[in-house]
Amino acid sequence: MLDFGKQNILGVGINAVDYEAAVEKIISAARDKHSFAVSALAVHGVMTGATDSIHRHRLNGLDLVVPDGQPVKWALNWLYRIKLPDRVYGPNLTLKVCERAAKEGLSIYLYGSQPEVLEKFEANLKKKFPSLVIAGGQPSRYRQVTADEQAETAETIRKSGASIVLVGLGCPRQETWIFENRKLLSMPLLAVGAAFDFHAGTVSQAPVWMQNRGLEWLFRFVQEPKRLWKRYVYLNPLYLLFLALQMAKLRTKTLEDTVSPPSQMRFG
Repeated sequence: MLDFGKQNILGVGINAVDYEAAVEKIISAARDKHSFAVSALAVHGVMTGATDSIHRHRLNGLDLVVPDGQPVKWALNWLYRIKLPDRVYGPNLTLKVCERAAKEGLSIYLYGSQPEVLEKFEANLKKKFPSLVIAGGQPSRYRQVTADEQAETAETIRKSGASIVLVGLGCPRQETWIFENRKLLSMPLLAVGAAFDFHAGTVSQAPVWMQNRGLEWLFRFVQEPKRLWKRYVYLNPLYLLFLALQMAKLRTKTLEDTVSPPSQMRFG
């Protein structure tokens, strides 16, 4: 189990952990019924915080932010000489958490995405982990919600008896959601994004060799160029530039260099 604490990558706090440490933290919080906000950030996720001081405040207010992308893991190793052997990939973390939850009798709740994706995701999880209890699920409204709707959703999740909530709203909406709901729900909230589509079988994952070489972005870009071109063509080079500047100590933002959100966004 490896846990080198939270480290600064472009002003965003990333926990330098391995899968074992991440799963243990999540399961422990679920057992103790403690609020515990978790996200898995690749380059795009890190850059949503690096370029926006308000969203950076949200990210740095989460309890556990794992290095989802290889370039984020490499940055941790280069800057802090940590030598993490692997990233903590959100879709894999999802399965590892579900496996432990099934063994320990901890139920999960699925929040976000579309009804047909939730249905397939749930069916595939039950097939893979027959003893896993899925307490319920709710698709995204794909809009901002009212305070009453937010409270209603939190109450529905509490009444379901769920121990862990998997959240798939896409980055950065899902990180905003878990930040805003972490005090309403005494359980781990995991922002795992594409894991819903991957494990539902509605979107293909990159081959392992591409994942290992940090080329997953290219695979996804070829699949959805119109939707993802800005994310990868603009943000990937900017990430490398910012990282080079941080390594040269020419651009270093502290984890406290943030701006509090003026009001809740209440994405649903």
